[in-house]
Amino acid sequence: MASRRCLLRLLSSRLVPQRSQPLAPVSIATRTLTSLSEPLGPPAPRALPSPRLYYPSRCHFATRSSGDEDDDEYEEEHYDEEGSEGEWGDEDEEVAAKKPSGKTEEEKVAEAAEIGYKVLGPLGADEKPFKPYEPVFAVVQIGSHQFKVSNGDSIFTERLKFCDVNDKLVLNRVLMLGSQTQTVIGRPILPDAAVHAVVEEHALDAKVIIFKKKRRKNYRRTKGHRQELTKLRITNIEGIDKPETAAVAA
Repeated sequence: MASRRCLLRLLSSRLVPQRSQPLAPVSIATRTLTSLSEPLGPPAPRALPSPRLYYPSRCHFATRSSGDEDDDEYEEEHYDEEGSEGEWGDEDEEVAAKKPSGKTEEEKVAEAAEIGYKVLGPLGADEKPFKPYEPVFAVVQIGSHQFKVSNGDSIFTERLKFCDVNDKLVLNRVLMLGSQTQTVIGRPILPDAAVHAVVEEHALDAKVIIFKKKRRKNYRRTKGHRQELTKLRITNIEGIDKPETAAVAA
């Protein structure tokens, strides 16, 4: 403690300048009178600091040589080249793309057949698969769900694998066919029946909130889920005698 006090006294004596001559004592009254007698003028303009304090340059604190400038030019050129390779949004498209499954074509066909469909390929530009309405319905099974469909209907199923938008599908797991004159029921499926469809889009269902709580345990968990869906448009139903179009129009 004593050494610290000595150091503080030495520093204070060095920092405070010593006056050669003592100033004459002046009373407080004279100080106030002199300050009042002086005219009040406009305040002196204050010098603003240089803008460099607010907008620092790109240079580093370390000393720079002539070779550093060449490095900066190379970095700027390299950055411009990287930015010109792709536009904004390309990364999002790459993330949205599905990774390859790594399965062979035979394995893909077998897995699709278990679900209840077969991929025929993309829809051609000259093809017109959509037909006018026909009074025929079918009950098909896709995965673990059953749908009653007619020509021109659109249905939402769980996300179908190994198919893209505008691909043609054949739903081969048909449970029942019906028209105005006859009804055919499978045991459990109809081997000669088929329902043709086209993939319109892959979408996400509305968000479902899952909330879990255990009372008196300070346990709360909130989680959301959006189911992946595939929209199919039914184009044709095969395996049953269809009435004539003229009779339907009448």
